[in-house]
Amino acid sequence: MFLTISTTGNPERPATDLGFLLHKHPERAQTFSTSHGTAHVLYPEASAERCTAALLLEVDPVALVRRGKGKGRGGAPDSALAQYVNDRPYAASSLLAVALAKVFKSALHGDCRAMPERAAAPLPLRVEVPALPARGGADLVRALFGPLGWETVEAEPVPLDGKFPEWGDSRYVRLVLEGELRLADALNHLYVLLPVLDDAKHYWVAPDEVDKLLRAGDGWLAGHPERKLITARYLSRRWGLAREATERLELVRLAEAEGLDVDDVDNAVDESIDTEERPVPLAEQRRDAILAALAAAEASRVLDLGCGQGQLVQALLKDTRFTEIVGVDVSVRALTVAARRLRLDRMGERQAARVKLTQGSLAYTDKRLTGYDAAVLSEVIEHLDLPRLPALEYAVFGSARPCTVLVTTPNVEYNVRWESLPAGHVRHGDHRFEWTREEFGSWAASVAERYGYDVGFTPVGPDDPEVGPPTQMAVFTRATETDTTAVAATGTPESGTAATGSAAKGVGTEGSLTGTTTGTTTVTTTEKEEQA
Repeated sequence: MFLTISTTGNPERPATDLGFLLHKHPERAQTFSTSHGTAHVLYPEASAERCTAALLLEVDPVALVRRGKGKGRGGAPDSALAQYVNDRPYAASSLLAVALAKVFKSALHGDCRAMPERAAAPLPLRVEVPALPARGGADLVRALFGPLGWETVEAEPVPLDGKFPEWGDSRYVRLVLEGELRLADALNHLYVLLPVLDDAKHYWVAPDEVDKLLRAGDGWLAGHPERKLITARYLSRRWGLAREATERLELVRLAEAEGLDVDDVDNAVDESIDTEERPVPLAEQRRDAILAALAAAEASRVLDLGCGQGQLVQALLKDTRFTEIVGVDVSVRALTVAARRLRLDRMGERQAARVKLTQGSLAYTDKRLTGYDAAVLSEVIEHLDLPRLPALEYAVFGSARPCTVLVTTPNVEYNVRWESLPAGHVRHGDHRFEWTREEFGSWAASVAERYGYDVGFTPVGPDDPEVGPPTQMAVFTRATETDTTAVAATGTPESGTAATGSAAKGVGTEGSLTGTTTGTTTVTTTEKEEQA
């Protein structure tokens, strides 16, 4: 894949000044290494009247397969054999945009110490891209580049096969742009809009992509009529990032309309006198409560059982007191998302040594999970059918036996406070049950007694005087003096098989629990023996 940038000049202002602006000498061919191949910069023509710089990117097919597969990771999204047969080596895409940013970094920023006045002035430019993927067709190409000051925007569809015109046109166009613009502006247009038109980024879009987009779009993106489409596609439709970018661009647009700085517009709230606090999401409150309980237990090696997409693992990694963190989930897809969230492929060696993601079912014993300081079951048990709950109990409390176990689950009594939740409905469609405080307390006390643990309870979220907190958390602490007798009473299923036995003490077939209310006090084995 390649593109060319041409300009014209005269003996007083020679066209070869383009070499100074691009920081690449016209008399030399230069080579640069990129993550997916080799970029070459050469000048097919260089005279005072006309100068053309060409950027040629040779894509390494093996690197494509190793680094990414499928849509957004280096493969073409339209082919079942995307990792082997795709258009990445030939058509301009985010691969070329990344090479553009690396090779012409100074020019993108408008920096040129040798000719600062030339870099700040418009030049007669002609840009050609022979094969540009255009999801949206030639009309979208013109709609994107037309408002940016280009006098000519040619988007000629490329036929599927010139020998068979009846087959029609491909999704590629030959792009030609002509106009008088600053070189930095032209390069930034290409850097943003090439991957937007291709609509299939080859790398994972992280939050820092918002800053890249706003930096490259400075001066033109905020007022662009297709701003919404550009933002969504550039950020691979990650709507949280797109919303953040849109809000920041709106501030830029307002500032430009008023002739003010962005900081002067975004000063409606004086933080020094504002006393209104934004509500903290319940998920964040739950993570904070778990982190506090783990710190109080002085745990350093922690299991996140049912880790999902890795939000808790990410929070644990930020605290250096946790030296080993293992995330376990039955869903391979969830573990893949968690790996992306944690950026495991970019993580430093020391940090990577602290974390491990592994696939496993909590209904089966697993010797890999033994010997840890603590285990967390955050919003997990309510996703299990009640008959399978005893298997989880044995796998965690009877087999793995960490010193501390934290279990959080919704408090069904609090559901009446959710205005958007219809009466009689659980909070999530996949919840098999949701317990009252009494039911959860009875279950936790029964598990603690059978497996030799003490248990205490902590409210998570606002503790309503009538219905309690939205989330309830049980903190199990292993009572070493009763370990042997407690485990012996449960029976010992064979390693690697599902734990068997009757339902947990007090658990009925409809999800109801019997027994006394434990409230928010700690129930220990010794106390229960005294009561007996």
